[in-house]
Amino acid sequence: MKHQTVLVIDFGGQYTQLIVRRVRELGVFSEMVPWTKAEDRIRSERPDAVILSGGPRSVREAGAPTIDFGLLEGIPKLGICYGLQLIAHRLGGRVVACEAKEYGKRLLSDVDPDSWLAGLDSPQVWMSHGDQVDAPPPGARVVASTESCPVAAIEDRERRLWGVQFHPEVSHTPSGRELLRRFLFDLAGLQGDWTSEAFIEETLDRVRQEVGDGEVLCAVSGGVDSSVMAALLTRAIGDRAVCVFVDHGLLRKGEAEQVRETFTRVFHPRLLVFDARARFFQSLKGVTDPEQKRKIIGAEFVRVFEEHADQLSRCSHLAQGTLYPDVIESGSETAATIKTHHNVGGLPEWMRMKLIEPLRWLFKDEVRAVGRALGLPEEVVEREPFPGPGLAVRILGEVTPERVRIVQEADWIFREELRRRGLHRGIWQSYAALLDVRSVGVMGDERTYQQPIVLRAVESEDAMTARAKPLDFEVLEAIANRIVNEVPGVNRVLYDLTSKPPATIEWE
Repeated sequence: MKHQTVLVIDFGGQYTQLIVRRVRELGVFSEMVPWTKAEDRIRSERPDAVILSGGPRSVREAGAPTIDFGLLEGIPKLGICYGLQLIAHRLGGRVVACEAKEYGKRLLSDVDPDSWLAGLDSPQVWMSHGDQVDAPPPGARVVASTESCPVAAIEDRERRLWGVQFHPEVSHTPSGRELLRRFLFDLAGLQGDWTSEAFIEETLDRVRQEVGDGEVLCAVSGGVDSSVMAALLTRAIGDRAVCVFVDHGLLRKGEAEQVRETFTRVFHPRLLVFDARARFFQSLKGVTDPEQKRKIIGAEFVRVFEEHADQLSRCSHLAQGTLYPDVIESGSETAATIKTHHNVGGLPEWMRMKLIEPLRWLFKDEVRAVGRALGLPEEVVEREPFPGPGLAVRILGEVTPERVRIVQEADWIFREELRRRGLHRGIWQSYAALLDVRSVGVMGDERTYQQPIVLRAVESEDAMTARAKPLDFEVLEAIANRIVNEVPGVNRVLYDLTSKPPATIEWE
């Protein structure tokens, strides 16, 4: 089935991926394509609507990103920020540098009562621009302004053209979702046929056609992505989905046992468990560089598969939990690269399988929705994202069994206290990291020289940006007291308040 598609043309805007997510949330399939490739996609596929994103450049610059508007004739189009300016610049309007640049919250005024913006619940919008439209293109009319932006929105129904200077995709524009809904359904006439149930049925059919009578190797970690992928494959081809769990000893406390229990209780697939803890710790001995840790872990996964080639050699396909953000960030429309922990050092000859990526068109929130539609329990669907290399990138310095134990225990206490207080709701990720330093302390009237733990909890929608979770001091104090009293080797606890950017969510 071919879904109605909204093509979001990326001109380098920081919120472009968010536009795609907002359109998907409204039940319409959307893809993001860089402006350099947009014309070819429009010629070959002719989308049902187009959204032109924001961007950091000025349309008045030589060599600024652009597109042939002749290709867009007859297609409903919405310009956002730079996208509006490009519409004006290319179609006969005028764009100038702002006398007073607009950054942050503003209020719409002079909203045309006969326009697509009439009757919005809130006039508040989010602006972020240094240029603005001084005159709309011929045939388009101005339908809203702000105190310092005379052309905050335009429309030209004859040419099926609309534009806004502000960002409807961000939460700081309270009526942004309604505005996008009006564009998609009222103006572009779309139907909204993108649902979890439709995705599941189409994916099951596609997997059965691709795999035929073959078997699929599906590496699982207990995380949301691999669990949903395993559930899809199991529903599609039963026990020909060969689910493999490699216990590398770098999971959180109790998770290895939880993976086994969950798969037995929920999936009932052909689950193979390979205990490789000794191998991984031996290979990581003395290693402190985080990138080297990743490479070693990736190579060891391949060696584990090599050791069990006799059990896996019947697999004709390899399933990978690629998500749509991975495709976007790779910059490739045809990416088929195995994730680092699978392909570092190259796959062995017997693993020359065909690649299938059942989740490659989904965002993380869509994966969770598919998991729910498949009937997976909430403890699986709502599991926090966890890095592929596991605790190796939450232990700064050498990874040893003892240092893993320290992180596991501190992490368990932190997350248990958050759950007990109901504070885990709304947290994207929470964890404990172990620093590669020693700090002086006093315990039982004796001097200690032990390791500090850093706690981190962040709020995020898609991990592209993140904000530290504001926790009460009393909560942090109680957690710190538990950790230093219950985890031998720790005498100091810190809380990371840094947002992303400039930091990342993980420490390594």
